[in-house]
Amino acid sequence: MTDDRNSTGSGPGEGEIPLEPFPTHRPESPFPPLYESLPPPQEPPPDPPSDWIETADAHDLPTRENALVALGRFAFPPAPPLDDEGVAARDRRWTSRAIVTAAVFLLVFNALSPLNWARQQPPGWVPQTVERLSEVWTQQLAVFGVDMPRRGLRETWDAARDARFIGQAPAPGAGSTPRGE
Repeated sequence: MTDDRNSTGSGPGEGEIPLEPFPTHRPESPFPPLYESLPPPQEPPPDPPSDWIETADAHDLPTRENALVALGRFAFPPAPPLDDEGVAARDRRWTSRAIVTAAVFLLVFNALSPLNWARQQPPGWVPQTVERLSEVWTQQLAVFGVDMPRRGLRETWDAARDARFIGQAPAPGAGSTPRGE
């Protein structure tokens, strides 16, 4: 059997695969080479006369600063670069602001979590205090509708959890009050 798809396989030497990868004889092309059909290159036109000075440097030219910028630099000079203590203090301020921002965001938009935590703890002074404060806090925030995104997300989750295929038994506990409400 041979690898040549055009071979019939009958007779010696017929359908043999050539050993050379490319033929050595190239027939004459009907297309002339590109370099013969192009016109000879021309000399580029000379540069137009100008007043350009070859030794000039653009950085040597005088620049005029905006008067308002100069006045601002005079009135409010740039501060010296910070030392290690200044960099550390700046980093502490940034970290403190980030933590306070996250805490306020969680206190407003996740106010139900401390209430749920307090309800899961054994009875005591701290869980009862946290529960009472959380109840008042969530009621105050509900006046402004801050709990609506959380409540909507919870209702969507409960609806998806309770969804069933046709003919399937209802979900256990379907229609019950969602936890934490």
